Amino acid sequence: MSILIISDIHANLAAFQAVLADAEGQWDIIWCLGDLIGYGPNPNECVDLLRQHKHISLSGNHDWAVLGKLDINAFNDDAQTAVRWTQSIITHETRMYLESLPTTLVQEPFTMAHASPRQPVWEYILDTYTAAINFGYFDTPYCLVGHTHVPVLYHQEEDQVVPYRPDYNYSIKFDHLRCIINPGSVGQPRDSDPRAAYALLDPDTLVWEYRRVAYPIAQTQAQMRNFGMPEKLINRLEHGW
Repeated sequence: MSILIISDIHANLAAFQAVLADAEGQWDIIWCLGDLIGYGPNPNECVDLLRQHKHISLSGNHDWAVLGKLDINAFNDDAQTAVRWTQSIITHETRMYLESLPTTLVQEPFTMAHASPRQPVWEYILDTYTAAINFGYFDTPYCLVGHTHVPVLYHQEEDQVVPYRPDYNYSIKFDHLRCIINPGSVGQPRDSDPRAAYALLDPDTLVWEYRRVAYPIAQTQAQMRNFGMPEKLINRLEHGW
């Protein structure tokens, strides 16, 4: 069995479709780490597409915000605008599906959390200090997170935590050391690479492969402009930040 690991689709249907096409025939189930919606122009379509496949999914902070579970005043102005627009157009079916999603899951030997095992919906693991603290909040050898939109692996090595950036030419075989792993974002990458990010995992051999795939960014941008979304959210897609 192989698993397609994705996170932070953010209602970007073109990016999600590109990931599915790029990984076609190479996976049996999707593990989605949350933030299916928010920012992008196709929230209902992205939820529908995910539900067409065998999958499990978490809820992220933008999913919660659209559902009214988070105060959107905690978001920046552009994100608030996107949340309000999304609230105005999601269907009842989309809402009910999002309501059903948990914030954490354990699929041995993996713990899954959208943001962090310590604060599953909101905390950003952007540095080794925050990563080191979070190793105390899960019991499995490995933890999968999203939220930052930056692919990275944090290794716990004795008394220190070491970050590793993806090498797209090589796969990674997990060893006995504990890890926190982020596959990056499908719909809004923030590592200066605008290509959609995802990963493939073989749970039997514990081999992980980081992947990137180009998608028609202009198509998503045109839809966002048509809906009157903030220009900053539109422009950032082509720069990967």
